[in-house]
Amino acid sequence: MSDLAGWRVLVTAGGTREPIDPVRYIGNRSSGKMGNAIAVDAAGRGALVTLVTTMAPPEVEGEIVPVETAAEMADAVWSRIPDQDVVVMAAAVADFRPAETHSTKLSRSDGPPLIVLEPAPDILAGVVERNRGAFVVGFAAETGSLDRAVAKARSKGVDVLLANDVLADGSGFGTVTNQVTVIMPDGTIDPWPLVSKAEVASRLWDLVADLRSTPG
Repeated sequence: MSDLAGWRVLVTAGGTREPIDPVRYIGNRSSGKMGNAIAVDAAGRGALVTLVTTMAPPEVEGEIVPVETAAEMADAVWSRIPDQDVVVMAAAVADFRPAETHSTKLSRSDGPPLIVLEPAPDILAGVVERNRGAFVVGFAAETGSLDRAVAKARSKGVDVLLANDVLADGSGFGTVTNQVTVIMPDGTIDPWPLVSKAEVASRLWDLVADLRSTPG
């Protein structure tokens, strides 16, 4: 299948790591598997793929951009965004980061450190601002209710948002399967069944291809 031939696609994957000192960091449990599957499927369908990732990348034709922190991911994504047709923000980006990063390892003997947090860059908001013509897919990892994901789909300026409950069986971080709910900006909801992440990726690109080909 080559229905994405010529499309310029940027995908983010993995969880960012926000350093406390050279040894420790604040992070999350994202494995990058969902983003990797999306990049692989897009390349297999003929897209020109850029994968910005914090994890070991898959074997995929295209540009691979390794990053670690939210700031590094923001720089990598925003600098490439003007040239993209579709952006899929599948990475689990930190909402907060330590306001101070220590240059040497903190010592246990000094006692627990006071870690003050500050907001990390809102990469998704920056994507929408920098390329209003791109088709933007957002992701939301929630626990339990998806109400916040519905609000996010309405407020962030995305074209489609995929949300999942990471506490549900087979839908958490590191699994080979996922159960997502597709949320449109108008609040329309379409729950997909539990399937492999590769199948989620395929269904997502089917949806994007259909929506991008629809006038208006």
